[in-house]
Amino acid sequence: MVPWWNGGGKDHQKHHRGTPVVIKMENPNWSISEFETPSSDEDDFIPRKSRRFRGKNAKQLTWVLLLKAHRAAGCLSSLASAVRRRVKSGRTDTPCTEDSTPRTRLYTFIRAFLAISLLLLCFEIAAYFKGWHFKDSAFYFDHILISGSGTAFAFRDFFGWVYKNWVLIRVGYLAPPLQWLANICIVLFLFQSLDRLILCLGCFWIRLKKIKPIPKTDQVIDVESGDGCGYFPMVLVQIPMCNEKEVYQQSIAAVCNLDWPKSKLLIQILDDSDDPTTQMLIKEEVHKWQVEGANIVYRHRVLRDGYKAGNLKSAMSCSYVKDYEFVAIFDADFQPSPDFLKRTVIHFKDNEEVGLVQARWSFVNKDENLLTRLQNINLAFHFEVEQQVNGIFINFFGFNGTAGVWRIKALEESGGWLERTTVEDMDIAVRAHLKGWKFVYLNDVECTCELPESYEAYRKQQHRWHSGPMQLFRLCLPDIIRSKICFWKKANMIFLFFLLRKLILPFYSFTLFCIILPMTMFIPEAELPAWVVCYIPATMSFLNILPAPKSFPFIVPYLLFENTMSVTKFNAMISGLFQLGSAYEWVVTKKSGRSSEGDLVSLGEKEQPSHEKSFSETTLVEMKEELRKQDLKSSKKKKHNRIYMKELSLAFLLLTASARSLLSAQGIHFYFLLFQGISFLLVGLDLIGEQVY
Repeated sequence: MVPWWNGGGKDHQKHHRGTPVVIKMENPNWSISEFETPSSDEDDFIPRKSRRFRGKNAKQLTWVLLLKAHRAAGCLSSLASAVRRRVKSGRTDTPCTEDSTPRTRLYTFIRAFLAISLLLLCFEIAAYFKGWHFKDSAFYFDHILISGSGTAFAFRDFFGWVYKNWVLIRVGYLAPPLQWLANICIVLFLFQSLDRLILCLGCFWIRLKKIKPIPKTDQVIDVESGDGCGYFPMVLVQIPMCNEKEVYQQSIAAVCNLDWPKSKLLIQILDDSDDPTTQMLIKEEVHKWQVEGANIVYRHRVLRDGYKAGNLKSAMSCSYVKDYEFVAIFDADFQPSPDFLKRTVIHFKDNEEVGLVQARWSFVNKDENLLTRLQNINLAFHFEVEQQVNGIFINFFGFNGTAGVWRIKALEESGGWLERTTVEDMDIAVRAHLKGWKFVYLNDVECTCELPESYEAYRKQQHRWHSGPMQLFRLCLPDIIRSKICFWKKANMIFLFFLLRKLILPFYSFTLFCIILPMTMFIPEAELPAWVVCYIPATMSFLNILPAPKSFPFIVPYLLFENTMSVTKFNAMISGLFQLGSAYEWVVTKKSGRSSEGDLVSLGEKEQPSHEKSFSETTLVEMKEELRKQDLKSSKKKKHNRIYMKELSLAFLLLTASARSLLSAQGIHFYFLLFQGISFLLVGLDLIGEQVY
């Protein structure tokens, strides 16, 4: 039999102007035959309507896919110069502080997978041009079993013998376990999608019925106006920070401007900085506000054990803390509005069961670059949907670590701050929930903050956020089982809060779309249906983007970027689950200080009164000179791109799999793998977000 793409050779082309097509005949002998499509001359006699709806043949479909692939390759060629620059000046992620053992194992696995996939791609291309490739793998397998008895397709050379045995091995031994693993991941994927759908329906119900937390008080008040109903208990405000000279001014100024009686408010600046210049700057800022009349104190730890949890624990051990009923916590880049306490503390009044009131985050730099836009989509869904639905219907959610007010009694009864994980906020929330405390989430009370603008900073933040919950799950599981809360709350905490949203999500996202999907291209007997690859992920992305409708144009980059981040989240989850070294890594998220740029002028205008200015004028000049020197020193440093080898290897793996999918004319799989590979390539070359020094 002659290969169909050659049209049977020159002699064949002279007598036949149609396009030959290989078809599968439905008979017991599995025979192969050819038929001719009408020639161009005959097309003149076919009605237009018939020609319009006539199906495309296999050759036309293949050439269309190849043409589109060529166009996509043209888009990739535009990245060539950028790739050369990144490879020349970039730095690999080898010096990162992550534990080297799990990183090396995962990277080694990905590299081995990539090498095998490249070998298989060459193997399949050679077989394809010998005419041995069929889209229907089951038919191909049956044909191989009967080939060799004088048929036209008998494999008579060594290459044919090897390829025949490769097909037998993958059908008999590789495809069944791969399909089984794919089915398991699909089931997990459906469970997680159902959970997300239910959360969205809950959010829709809250909006439809205009449900919101109402303070328990006998007096009729307007919480939006922030009058506090004359309820002014003793409140302690804490700002933990560490070497964050870019944002300390605006955070201190914001809490010092809180509309609360000064006699009822104490502000603690908990400085863990090890940079003497930063310490001096923060001390001077605290002194400035003390002169202004603010009730503010500066604390610095010599032994910086336990990171943020140790810092907060140390501050709560002060003797004067017993005089305060509530504690509000803000990270260094957060700027609460003046009425923040009036709109949050009121929910504790006449409601002794409430242990925490959490406000929503808003972001001053959400439109800074593509990375911040994608983060805004993720966090908007987290606060608008997850936190709000859980707060309204079950009075429990994970504390976000900042922009929240705790009842100090709830902290003490729950065991206080512990340094056992890198998610001390989630830890205290889980323990407080097990003690029976209820949480209130206020979606209409916002506290502005800053998003990481570089992929390096975002990656480290996500590593901490996804390794910590797995550490906590191992530690808290016995306490959850033994707790006195009802069965449904236990089930929610174990199966939804921890397993489904913290473990299963990164597991199936990485395994299904980064491992199994490329493998099915080289083992086509195991299949992933199009609705798993395209339709359901697109639907879930659409639901995710609903809380941030202005970000709708970024729905496709969001879907691709979330899958790209799955390698970092999966690695972090494994580290936390098995207590590997990187599970305890804590790196302070680098701030750019953009949130303070718009406020520094106004702060400078209302500095100390004229009779106080001379007191610190010399010190301020010295600090400004020091800052100028540091800025000059930083400006001499060149920004560089960090090359992330795991992401880069996965990029080439997915692009290789997309090339293999062309041989099977799998349109949706090809496009998904192509664009997902490009997404990994951009991230691996650090082409998303700001560069770092």
